[in-house]
Amino acid sequence: MIHVVLHFLIPFLAGFIFYRTRWIFASSLMIITMLVDVDHLLADPIYEPLRCSINFHPLHSYLAIGLYVLLFLIPVLLKKRSLKKSVKKRLDIIQLIGLGFIIHMALDAVDCL
Repeated sequence: MIHVVLHFLIPFLAGFIFYRTRWIFASSLMIITMLVDVDHLLADPIYEPLRCSINFHPLHSYLAIGLYVLLFLIPVLLKKRSLKKSVKKRLDIIQLIGLGFIIHMALDAVDCL
């Protein structure tokens, strides 16, 4: 149960601490990324409390995690260039989605220890 609470509490805290001026938007976007757990529906049984999700479910694979890291890092690199404000806003959204996925995978990885 604590695991599920952390999936909501950590994105909320990250949004509040790092995105102070728009923390509700940032936290909400990162919490929405918790829908990545939809791939648990492909497993049999759907819920196994002792199962390590990392590299077991398709959206929790090492390849997917690499893509989530890219979602977070590419906007960091692109924002350093002179871009239109609208493009920077989209990059912010992409970065928040990547951060939400990374937080989710990090919390799931704790279960694998």
